Amino acid sequence: MLPVDNRLPAELQVSLDRSIGGPTAKKLAKHLDLHTVGQLLNHFPRTYLKRGELTPISDVPIDEDVTLIARVQSANSRHMRARKGKLLEVVITDDDGGRLGGMSLTFFNGYKAEKELTPGTRAIFSGKTTVYRERLTLTNPGYVLLEDEDSVDPAFLERPIPVYPASEKVTSDAIQKSVTTILDNLVHSQLNDPIPQAIARRDKLMNITQAYELIHRPHVIEDAYRAQHRFRYQEALVLQTALARRRAQAIREEATSHPSRAGGLLEQFDARLPFTLTDGQKTVGEQLTADLSQAHPMNRLLQGEVGSGKTIVALRGMLQVIDAGGQAALLAPTEVLASQHYQSITRTLGPLAEGGMLGGAADGTRVVLLTGSMPTAQRKQALLEAASGDAGIIIGTHALLSENVQFFDLGLIVVDEQHRFGVEQRDALRSKAATSPHVLVMTATPIPRTVAMTVFGDLEVSTLSELPAGRAPISTHVVGLAENPRWLERAWSRAREEVDAGRQVYVVCPKIGDNEEDSTAVELYEGPPPSRFKQELSSVNEIFESLGSVPALEGVSIGMLHGRMDPADKAETMARYNDGVIHLLVSTTVIEVGVDVPNATLMIIMDADRFGISQLHQLRGRVGRGGHPGTCLLVTQLEPEHPSRERLSAVAATTDGFELSQKDLELRREGDILGSSQSGGRSALRFLKVIQHGKIIEKAREDAQEIVAADPDLVEHPDLAVALDLYLNPEKEAFLEKG
Repeated sequence: MLPVDNRLPAELQVSLDRSIGGPTAKKLAKHLDLHTVGQLLNHFPRTYLKRGELTPISDVPIDEDVTLIARVQSANSRHMRARKGKLLEVVITDDDGGRLGGMSLTFFNGYKAEKELTPGTRAIFSGKTTVYRERLTLTNPGYVLLEDEDSVDPAFLERPIPVYPASEKVTSDAIQKSVTTILDNLVHSQLNDPIPQAIARRDKLMNITQAYELIHRPHVIEDAYRAQHRFRYQEALVLQTALARRRAQAIREEATSHPSRAGGLLEQFDARLPFTLTDGQKTVGEQLTADLSQAHPMNRLLQGEVGSGKTIVALRGMLQVIDAGGQAALLAPTEVLASQHYQSITRTLGPLAEGGMLGGAADGTRVVLLTGSMPTAQRKQALLEAASGDAGIIIGTHALLSENVQFFDLGLIVVDEQHRFGVEQRDALRSKAATSPHVLVMTATPIPRTVAMTVFGDLEVSTLSELPAGRAPISTHVVGLAENPRWLERAWSRAREEVDAGRQVYVVCPKIGDNEEDSTAVELYEGPPPSRFKQELSSVNEIFESLGSVPALEGVSIGMLHGRMDPADKAETMARYNDGVIHLLVSTTVIEVGVDVPNATLMIIMDADRFGISQLHQLRGRVGRGGHPGTCLLVTQLEPEHPSRERLSAVAATTDGFELSQKDLELRREGDILGSSQSGGRSALRFLKVIQHGKIIEKAREDAQEIVAADPDLVEHPDLAVALDLYLNPEKEAFLEKG
């Protein structure tokens, strides 16, 4: 028996076995993880069917639980050969003559179905679709006969039929019957409404009782739309209230102030810079200066295009903290990226990073690198310098999080590519500071404004949109091998041309070796399921071996890099590529972020359709970084009409990361902004779409900020406080905190 949750209104925490009976409740619990009245009421319909319209069978997906309205075209039964009993085969169609589409139904010993499913009968069918003998099939589907339209009240025919997320064992119709029982017996007066009455009156939102009734039992489809709108705003308000409270709590925390100091490292660093900061870098720098001077912790997200100069901005913030006596830690997701940051920062600082060393600046600091693969003696020295305070900047991977890493006075944490880290990892680093440290998280994946408001609403957001002077444009082209297989030869010839011009080349592959599971692509293509996918994916091992025999690349020095290599070998390979010893590097996406080789001008991405838009945008940002024009070739074996080719065309059409991130969301048809995973695999946020509902999110954000400003602990809004606890369980809280 489930424990009683005292936060829930009494009616909603009643177990389903007391409300709808034991057998049905057991099925709902076992197959849909629904245990209480509240959980069932929040199991909303995913769509609605109109009684008078047949479902287009051509739209029915394969290998999914479906519910559709169709008409019986034929029904034939026969005795089975291999075992006793009869087999009933029914053909259903989406119009009288079956001209538009048909589907087969198979019933084993379906004696009742044989009597009821006669030709011409209209019914709602539910089950899991399969393909048998190249025909869409339902086996032993559930069905509900629909009334003869001539003998039914026309008003009843107008009522939409809700279709619920169902399973093979619990049909949509069964769920509907259980919900009807609940609604008929619900004591509506005990339902708490998270939306304050003043807001509901202002926006003419129905109360929660009406919303439950109309979303499950609409008289007309407009009823359901109005109810969805009400729940959509509720979801936005709950989420934005959680974010507003988080921001308010952060402001109340104490942190060490790190004001800027005249004549310090930052001032010396600025004087040494061989280039002028962009206006955006100056603006964000001023924001960081103000934030770091405050006595409460900074929590800022810095987003910017690949190459927009985020690291310089972050480094200036680190120097301000060091000038005030503190330390800064830079957390990177991979050893390759951590090493790149270490080399880049020490090179940029020059003598300022050689404090106490011969030739170093008199008041300079030190920069140390800490990774899991470092030799013991080198690791001990880095730990000593971090703990003693001799090192002002400590750069590392997850190794920074281990218990034996101590800091003298950790004042600033910079997290690079924040989406690679979970909340536990960030908190482990924060716990090493005496007081709450300032936090700056950086991402080169542009985030649309509505997403930033929704997922990172508790952070101040800074954006670098302009590229520093000298950054050359990157031209991107789709290389469709389905149209012309010889284009691959031309791609290798282009690589040779770049090498002959003194430049370097990346070749990126979606996997390391023969194992399909070692794919390093984040997002697989949309379209037919992988079982139908006959394409042989390019691997690092295979391409590395084959390029040695390509005539156009004779004499070219070729290297290989992937995540399974020994760390020392990876570091050596990257160093040789940095130094120009390796001309062409065959790699996985390990070079996706942070790798900075100014001489690289061409990237060839094999099977580019296996990567997501943001990943492709990140990858191509590795070329054209040294003033020479960059080129990116997106190689694909897919036919031009394949849905995944649209992604490639989008990337080729623009280098505007914000435009691409919006396109990415549209193509992925994102659903719940916090992801679909919640306890039991259900999500509490159903209707809010960040692409479509920006205005609702903005309105909810303003309302939430006003509520929290006047009532930080929600004492005057107990129903909203309860909703916060219920909607944002620890898993969702952790997701929010990834910012």
